[in-house]
Amino acid sequence: LFVPMKGRIYSTENFPNILKDEEALKLKDKLPPDKGTQSQYTLLASAVRSRNMDRYINDFLKNNPEGVIIEIGCGLETTYFRHKNNYNSNNWYCMDLPEVIDYREKLIPPDENQKLIRGDILTTEWIDNLKDEIGNKHALVISSGLYYYFTKEDVLKSIRNLMKFDNVELVFDALNSLGIKGVKKYMKQVGHEDAKMYFYVNDANELAHEIGDDVKLIKEEKFYNETPKEGLDFMTKTSMRVSDLFYMVKMIHLKLK
Repeated sequence: LFVPMKGRIYSTENFPNILKDEEALKLKDKLPPDKGTQSQYTLLASAVRSRNMDRYINDFLKNNPEGVIIEIGCGLETTYFRHKNNYNSNNWYCMDLPEVIDYREKLIPPDENQKLIRGDILTTEWIDNLKDEIGNKHALVISSGLYYYFTKEDVLKSIRNLMKFDNVELVFDALNSLGIKGVKKYMKQVGHEDAKMYFYVNDANELAHEIGDDVKLIKEEKFYNETPKEGLDFMTKTSMRVSDLFYMVKMIHLKLK
């Protein structure tokens, strides 16, 4: 929960041109101390993911001003607060396990136009309840740093569950088989080697086909493609360029239904 937020705080304080997240910065003194050591690159990786998600959300809302945003595995994400002034609907939903939402409510009380949902990505009860509320509105589901920790079978199940919505797209970040090796090393570096990782995507088109015949790949994008690199350490810039060269980390945008 805390590693991504610390990355957003670091970017806000040092590289606001990459990501400026005032809501995350407010929580700086409330977070536990680091269990390990992070580099500039690993800190900014979390910020870049948020920056990328913001781009997809902005594009979606530009084309669908009454659209619904659903964050699954929301953890301590502060995405909503970066968009609230440009988002005129009350249809922003954040879903995670009950114990995570309980903790989140204490640390980040929801805004009046934001709703928290207790659920599990491998079940559909929360989807059935939410579907009754949003009807056939166009929905964008965003998943940040979530699927890595699940088996491929569970990820496919989770995404197929989302197809119960009438009109839905999905954006998520993924590793390829080379990238997952590097991230496992990173998790050990930050003191979370107990967080096992399984899922990776080498071919997004192939993944779309495996999910369902009607699922379409809208975009597969290099993770650091749109990241300003001025002022970054040499090793940070090098790591970003190597990652993009081999598609080690990527953004994937799917039309599910």
